[in-house]
Amino acid sequence: MTAPVSVISARGRVRAGRGVRIALNTLGIVLALIWAFPVYWMVNSALLPNVVLEKTTPTLVPFGGSFRNFQAVVSDGSFFRALGISLSIAAIVVVVCLIFAFLAALAISRFRFKGRRSFVLAVLFIQMLPAEGMFIAQYKLMSNLGLLNSIIGVSIIYIAAVVPFTIWMLRGFVAGIPADLEEAAMVDGLSRTQAFLRITFPLLAPGLVASGIYAFLQAWNEFTVALVLLDADNKTLPLWLRGFIQQSASSSIDWGQVMAASTLVAVPVIIFFMFVQGRMTSGLVSGAVKG
Repeated sequence: MTAPVSVISARGRVRAGRGVRIALNTLGIVLALIWAFPVYWMVNSALLPNVVLEKTTPTLVPFGGSFRNFQAVVSDGSFFRALGISLSIAAIVVVVCLIFAFLAALAISRFRFKGRRSFVLAVLFIQMLPAEGMFIAQYKLMSNLGLLNSIIGVSIIYIAAVVPFTIWMLRGFVAGIPADLEEAAMVDGLSRTQAFLRITFPLLAPGLVASGIYAFLQAWNEFTVALVLLDADNKTLPLWLRGFIQQSASSSIDWGQVMAASTLVAVPVIIFFMFVQGRMTSGLVSGAVKG
């Protein structure tokens, strides 16, 4: 006895859906491997001596590799000084940006006040200004304030550059949470502050983490402002990496040490992201309301 036509068509749709999922998963894996290969090649090259890297035949697996390149990079101690400066600047930028951007996003999303639209337009306009066009003004400002060649001075410039876009990011997260949730909590006896902290704030965790990641990456990778405001004795990691490459190029470039230095610059970013990604995921399911 043959199966009904409807059952056969349903089985065909199921098989077609499985085929599409398999194809999309395969495509996703291939794209992920393509994206991850440069990172793997950097780490792989950091473990190999320069004589192996200069061969015409590439070495895809670092058999017989060692950590000598890493030892050579950190032996003079300048790396740890640059690491401390970059971490200090990044920490200041993330904390201050999140505080200012969170309060500003909350104000323009939850309250109606005179000049609100002008403030939003000003945020967008500031974000459109080219950073290179403000280098001279920034240098003169920091010089008049006595903040040249200082962590505070660089942090102020970074904060001014990162805050506008961070406000715009958080504004979308705040506007996406209905104000009715807070009103319902206030009906249940909570104050406005308690309702915000218990109901709305946990739901904003993904936005705060995403904004923090953006601020951290901007402060960590920035090169030109640090080059203008800092001298040779105080370097962030991007400036230190450039100086390391120039020093290596004075004789012959040791690509193993260059790749080891690049890996060391990338490691704190990876650690930071691994630390916050769990909180980004937990924030998506926290702050649940009663049904």
